[in-house]
Amino acid sequence: QVQLVESGGGLVQAGGSLRLSCAASGRTFSSLGMGWFRQAPGKEREFVAGLSSGGRTTNYVDSVKGRFTISRDNAKNTVYLQMNSLKPEDTAVYYCAVDTRGYFGVRRDRYDYWGQGTQVTVSS
Repeated sequence: QVQLVESGGGLVQAGGSLRLSCAASGRTFSSLGMGWFRQAPGKEREFVAGLSSGGRTTNYVDSVKGRFTISRDNAKNTVYLQMNSLKPEDTAVYYCAVDTRGYFGVRRDRYDYWGQGTQVTVSS
């Protein structure tokens, strides 16, 4: 079992920044593939960013490339999503997810555990 707790969401104006955190417990964190997803009202949950267990390889959806950065601190069992130059279309509930086999790609069904989500709202 892995427990995930997200934090850092909130309301921000367009062009602003937020940093999301996801604290994990219950499993050797350094072996986990990590992902961030988001779900806007009425839309499917979509992949945003992924990070390998070693932290050296990343994967981003095109719409956030150059604006968002995923990182991890294995000593703190935490993964981060730094979001800069936010746009109203980034408004969504953001979820972190882990795969115990190290996967960090776009497929939702490959992830084993999910956090409860944190709301990000970007005003225009």
